[in-house]
Amino acid sequence: MAALSSNKIQNIHHIYRLFFLYIEPLASVVGAYYAFLQPQEYLRLTDPSSSPIVSVPLSTSIILQQLSNLYLLFALNEALVLRATSDIRVWRTLLFGLLVADIGHLYSVHGLGSAIYWDVLRWNAIDWGNVAFVYAGATLRGCFLAGIGMSSQGVQRRSGRRVNEG
Repeated sequence: MAALSSNKIQNIHHIYRLFFLYIEPLASVVGAYYAFLQPQEYLRLTDPSSSPIVSVPLSTSIILQQLSNLYLLFALNEALVLRATSDIRVWRTLLFGLLVADIGHLYSVHGLGSAIYWDVLRWNAIDWGNVAFVYAGATLRGCFLAGIGMSSQGVQRRSGRRVNEG
């Protein structure tokens, strides 16, 4: 029984709970909405120069519907799985997987040029979601995985060092 309790989350900083359980799942549902129900607008915001003028090709429509489904999966995993457990291993495993997805998501926009990663004055709504919001999520996931703002049974952070109390 003692081994199980050492894997339980004692205290998760409210910023992590707010972002991972509410803000990011809601933002993912918004992305799913646009990819599925507003595909023309989604493509126009992603890259106006290559978006279709008249209608979205069937193959692109199918891919956007699949993307929408993945956004919903992302939202449900965070909102439901993380709420369902206090096991730190589950939180860390899920958030590590999402951090890998963040890196892939950021890489996916590289075709727009390097300015997409830093030129905030040129960003539109989807750029804020695809870049800035992903930066925020990846940063919070990295902080969580590094134990920043976390306390667990028998271990505390003091002055950047781990101190074993037991």
